[in-house]
Amino acid sequence: MTITFKDEHGIAGMRVAGRLASEVLDYLTPHVQPGVTTNALDKLAFDHITQVQQAIPAPLNYNPSGRNPYPKSICTSINHQVCHGIPSDKALKKGDIVNIDITVIKDGWHGDTSRMFIVGEGSIAAKRLCQLTYEAMWHGIVKVKPGVRLGDIGHAIQTFAEGQGFSIVREFCGHGIGQVFHEDPQVLHYGKPGTLEELKPGMTFTIEPMVNAGKRDIKEMGDGWTIITRDHSLSAQWEHTVLVTPTGYEVLTLSSGSPAPPAFVTTTAC
Repeated sequence: MTITFKDEHGIAGMRVAGRLASEVLDYLTPHVQPGVTTNALDKLAFDHITQVQQAIPAPLNYNPSGRNPYPKSICTSINHQVCHGIPSDKALKKGDIVNIDITVIKDGWHGDTSRMFIVGEGSIAAKRLCQLTYEAMWHGIVKVKPGVRLGDIGHAIQTFAEGQGFSIVREFCGHGIGQVFHEDPQVLHYGKPGTLEELKPGMTFTIEPMVNAGKRDIKEMGDGWTIITRDHSLSAQWEHTVLVTPTGYEVLTLSSGSPAPPAFVTTTAC
């Protein structure tokens, strides 16, 4: 496993890229309304990233398999779509939930974050899933500090989510990030305490649990990207990019419009 450790220059670059990614979500927030298409949101994001931020949307033409490049600038995963949903001309409707996943490249550094949005007035069950998935992510984040192991993060997320009656998707995980979109380590959202890689200062990675209201089983759609729940239950995901500091963690993907952390979180940097 090859993990990159960021120096002060790299950390500064990651802070800028992370803030910009979060600011794209701030910009899109008022547009996430019944009747808007995810293609329209994609166009807004592309224009904002390229023209206002002078940055690059990392997903556009991303092609790790060498066969099927991702065709859009953002990912929009609706209702039972777990991740990597491709924007389309289908309009959002009242009661939908949608994850919008943003990754920007600024001066060679990647910032990666996602949020859940409830379109109009959502059901009690949908709002509960979105809120508790957000809390599950933060249960993982607050574990981050030197000497902790990745299994401790996964265990904290899994224990909380499953304790609420939900299930954790296991086929997709968080990842190291820096000058490369996806690098080591893999950050599982389930696991056993005291296992896997030890955290050290300078590591940067995403924590991005995918939580299903039903069973954890998933399947890939014919477009080669979109992942859905096999039982068509609702799925939610939140994502932050995190830096391991000498004494704890720093969340790099925050902006003025970021949702407030849950009450049990005392700081976003320590």
